[in-house]
Amino acid sequence: MKRLLFAVSITAMALTVSAKGDYMSLEAFLGLAFDNAEPAREALWFSADQRRAIQGMVGHEPGVLRQRYWGQGLRTAWVLDEIGKERPITIGIAIEGNRISRLEILSFRESRGWEVRYPFFTDQFIGMGLDEGGKLSQPVDGITGATLSVRAVKKAATLALYLHRQTPYTDEKIAATP
Repeated sequence: MKRLLFAVSITAMALTVSAKGDYMSLEAFLGLAFDNAEPAREALWFSADQRRAIQGMVGHEPGVLRQRYWGQGLRTAWVLDEIGKERPITIGIAIEGNRISRLEILSFRESRGWEVRYPFFTDQFIGMGLDEGGKLSQPVDGITGATLSVRAVKKAATLALYLHRQTPYTDEKIAATP
C-alpha cells in the first residue's frame, strides 16, 4: 500500500512539473500571427488615462511604462504576462480588424491550470472583440480546476483588444487617415 501511494505521489508530481514550460517561441508565434511576414516592432507608451483604463479592466496597474507589440496593416500582435494564481502566464494574442485572430499560450509557470494552452480553450477567443462596456464580446467557457488561469487569459485578451485600439493599426484610425 505504501508503495502504491508513493508511486501515485511521484506520478502526480511529475505531471505537475511537466505542465510547466515554454510551449511556443516568440518567433514561432509572430510567424503564425503575420503569415511569416516581417512586422514592425512598436511600443505603446501609456498615458495616465490609459493606465487608469487598464487598471479598471484587469484589476491592477500595468507594471510597465510602455508595452511592446508588433504591427502590420490592420493586424497587431501582443505578448502579455498575466498572473494566474501566483506565477505569470505568457500569452500571445494576434488581433486583426479589432477581433482576436489567434491566441496562444507561449509559456506557463503555474502548477495547475495548464489546460488553458490547448486549442479547445484558446480557439473560443478567435473572433472576439470588445463590447460597448469594454468586456469580451462573447462568454468564455471555463475549465474546472483552472479558474485562475482562465481568468488570466481572459484579462490578457481584454487588455490586448483595448491596446490594439490605441495603435495606428486599428480600423478606426486607418479609415480616418486621408
